[in-house]
Amino acid sequence: MITMTLADVATAVGGRLTGGADPDATITGTVEYDSRKVGPGGLFVAIAGDRVDGHDFAPAAIADGAVAVLATREVDAPAILVDDVLVGLGRLARAVVDRLDDLTVIGITGSSGKTSTKDVIARLCRVAGPTVATAGNFNNELGHPYTVCQATTDTRYLVLEMGARGLGHLSYLCEIAPVDVAVVLNVGTAHLEGFGSPEAIATAKSELPASLTAEGTAILNADDRAVAAMSEVTKGRVSYFGTGADADRTVHIDVSADHVTGVGDGTYSYWLHAGGATAQVELRLHGAHQVSNTLAAAAVAHHIGLSVDDIARELSSPLAVSPRRMDVSTRVDGVTLIDDSYNANPSSMAAALRALADVGEGRRTIAVLGYMAELGEIEKSAHEEIGRLAGRLGVEVVIVVGPEAQAIAVGARASGAETIEVEDQDAAIAVLATRLHPLDVVLVKASRYRTWDVADYLRDTPVSTEEART
Repeated sequence: MITMTLADVATAVGGRLTGGADPDATITGTVEYDSRKVGPGGLFVAIAGDRVDGHDFAPAAIADGAVAVLATREVDAPAILVDDVLVGLGRLARAVVDRLDDLTVIGITGSSGKTSTKDVIARLCRVAGPTVATAGNFNNELGHPYTVCQATTDTRYLVLEMGARGLGHLSYLCEIAPVDVAVVLNVGTAHLEGFGSPEAIATAKSELPASLTAEGTAILNADDRAVAAMSEVTKGRVSYFGTGADADRTVHIDVSADHVTGVGDGTYSYWLHAGGATAQVELRLHGAHQVSNTLAAAAVAHHIGLSVDDIARELSSPLAVSPRRMDVSTRVDGVTLIDDSYNANPSSMAAALRALADVGEGRRTIAVLGYMAELGEIEKSAHEEIGRLAGRLGVEVVIVVGPEAQAIAVGARASGAETIEVEDQDAAIAVLATRLHPLDVVLVKASRYRTWDVADYLRDTPVSTEEART
């Protein structure tokens, strides 16, 4: 974090000093909510959780070098007391942003693809200057200000993934860190239960471009009509990205791709066009959906001044993305694992199944699929449609994990795929142990932890040719 005295911090968060806190003592280290990560000069944020209360670790944090604790009650340590620690942390993050004159804040939202796109944007921004980005998908009321507080006087780009569980959430995050560049990827049905309708999801996502001032830039997906329509709610300049296949023909696409070609292993190449320049991109990321995601990243990079040649070079390099997001690896026995198990919604599940079909062309494909959470009234129909899509794409075996995902099995059977229903992940692992062939391609996907054990088993326990059964 930038250097601040405790008096400055107290003013920023609307708190008061207690426990012998020295107003002139200076925060020179990091802001941490995990006491095990606190180091010399740091600020410890004491969060009271359901199982652990951070206030109990305040003395240990001070012993490890923390200057003070941000807390809601008296602790046996120098502290800054506030009514709500998360609100206080958000105010501190806003103070950090306000003190950094050379900082460009880039916000990314969308129903799917946020984390991978954020990772690629951060990679491109680092070419232009020191960059701080959201770790994984730590994009909520805690992760957002925590990430902002990592910015220092050297930071030039702050890349923030922004999630929303309801109306007003993105507006709140934008108050913590006012955005200069707002990127909207797509509008789908993620968290539909919390929003109520796709229209409400679009309204929530539009809060990001709506937060811009006239000096800001909204980077919108021209191939998604709900996203393209967000040009009407922003005061900032609008820049569109897309292939143009589904775009409103009256929209000028500033950063575009054409000659999109699958290269046979589930990856794609395309010609990138921006600012009158053209260069070929040969992606190492898997899945056709990565074309749109990387175009969004290219639009950000073009906006901050990278040349098209530099953008294409970076996009054609191996791109590290957060764990369990389209992580494709091949074992010693030739089995290919597509671990996209971090989370799932109908859009991302469909994209992953299409990637499975691409990667597995000419090989046997297996999809291990689990429950997609927070879909509300469309839960049953959405799961059935995913099962039907698996069959239409030619997935040979669909393993459905957990009774709550049973509708996937209904759809898969109706479309002709061999379908196996299992009670839990251990049962899915047992099926794979006896059914997996060398050279199979296996996709693992569900909402959050529901298939993580399966993915870890497939990664850590390769079967030999002798053990594989037909």
